Amino acid sequence: MKLIQRKQYLEKLINVMGTPDIKVITGVRRSGKSKLLEAFKSYILENNENANMIHINFNLPEYDHLIEYKALYDYVNSQYQENKDNFVFIDEVQMCNGFEKAINGLHATEKFDIYITGSNAFLLSSDLATLFTGRTFEIKVYPFSFNEYVQYFELQDKYDAFDRYMMEGGMAGSYLYKDQESKYDYIEEVFDTLIVRDIRKKYKIKNIQLMDKIVDFLMDNISNLSSARSIANTLTNANEKTNHNTISTYMQYLCNAFAFYRVRRYDIKGKKYLTSNDKYYLSDHTFRYAKLGTKNMDYGRMLENIVAIELLRRGYEVYVGVLHKKEIDFVAIKRNEKIYIQVSDNISDEKTFEREVTPLLQIKDAYPKMVIARTKHDDYQYEGVKIVDISDWLLK
Repeated sequence: MKLIQRKQYLEKLINVMGTPDIKVITGVRRSGKSKLLEAFKSYILENNENANMIHINFNLPEYDHLIEYKALYDYVNSQYQENKDNFVFIDEVQMCNGFEKAINGLHATEKFDIYITGSNAFLLSSDLATLFTGRTFEIKVYPFSFNEYVQYFELQDKYDAFDRYMMEGGMAGSYLYKDQESKYDYIEEVFDTLIVRDIRKKYKIKNIQLMDKIVDFLMDNISNLSSARSIANTLTNANEKTNHNTISTYMQYLCNAFAFYRVRRYDIKGKKYLTSNDKYYLSDHTFRYAKLGTKNMDYGRMLENIVAIELLRRGYEVYVGVLHKKEIDFVAIKRNEKIYIQVSDNISDEKTFEREVTPLLQIKDAYPKMVIARTKHDDYQYEGVKIVDISDWLLK
């Protein structure tokens, strides 16, 4: 498979190299975590003649003898070399029983620079502080961005490239298949494996049909406000016996495995976070095509999904804005930076343009405001609101 250098992730790893933190690489299944580790390993070997690499990949049967934490701990210690920079790379660390004991023990020796990847259900962001006694640094890996997609296929026409990306998405493993149907078969299998291995196995879910119905509902309602209660009501009306507490738990499991990302609402005027009705976005928009097909597709919603994931990829906290009962698609916050964003498929119609711009014009603060759409034109300003083509914005 062709490889490209995923610079933003590689740079993050390079910047924390040599720090005492345990580096944890997380992200949805098949998003390239192991390939990133390989690329980082190559970088170290090219730039550090004093490096001693200890690399364990639990996907390979040659490491089956290390699946108990004590065996893993002893093996890594046996590979230590005095007066060397000792790097420990462990792929699929959760396949080792009691892995956290081995990692904590190795970290306590202060002899190793430790990097691990694993199933998201076992390496939850919220659990890292309790799993590991040392400080952790999390590198969140996402499927290919549009920028990476263009780089991978060496495409010149950005507008045509975006049309392709809309249909093919960022699950790079699917790029090896020639026809679209085979690509979607691969993507569907990745998603189903994620549900089976990362969720059902970890949480011992018994009601498999309910989980599938929640997945279908969330996929069909990308960019719509959703709550466990509204889903419970919908399913109850369809004669499915359930309750909102169970559904809320299952929705959290889906987010834990990075199948979906939850985006909360933010009251712009009151500057407070709202607790009811969130939006859910897929880690890659083509999961929706692969599972439910492209019939009756609302492409505006898919654009919104792409923008939501790109904002997360760029390190923003992302919220849905609420102002005077009107909605701003995204409020993106990073330290002192804040951006208000509306997303639309087509704003050539005057009414649509007005509908997208009006809520932004009602926000009285001085933070940047923009509409991202498929304009196929250069950026321009409208009463202080920046209008930008989505392919241009994604390539910046």
